Amino acid sequence: MYIARFSYDVLPVDRGQAMEFIRRELDEAREAGLSARLLVPFTRGPDCPALQFEIELRSLDQLDRFRHQGAGERADETGDWMHAFSRILRSPPVVEVLRVHN
Repeated sequence: MYIARFSYDVLPVDRGQAMEFIRRELDEAREAGLSARLLVPFTRGPDCPALQFEIELRSLDQLDRFRHQGAGERADETGDWMHAFSRILRSPPVVEVLRVHN
């Protein structure tokens, strides 16, 4: 199993709007049968992300499909909301892919 972690840097004033964008990702991932969660740091350093989104994957192919097409049937809308989300990001998202060691 793999975990893909998307880290987002947003200003405090944009945090609520960013959480709504990430909740949409959560909903789409869950509709596709994937386990996903929104992580909100209690503390963070100066260069650490304001919000994180994690998704559990059985294969790396799922990550490719999720990132480029969206997880749900609303894939045609994915580009629109990603563009709107990018307007409030202070920097491009950081994506980490982790393998769960058993």
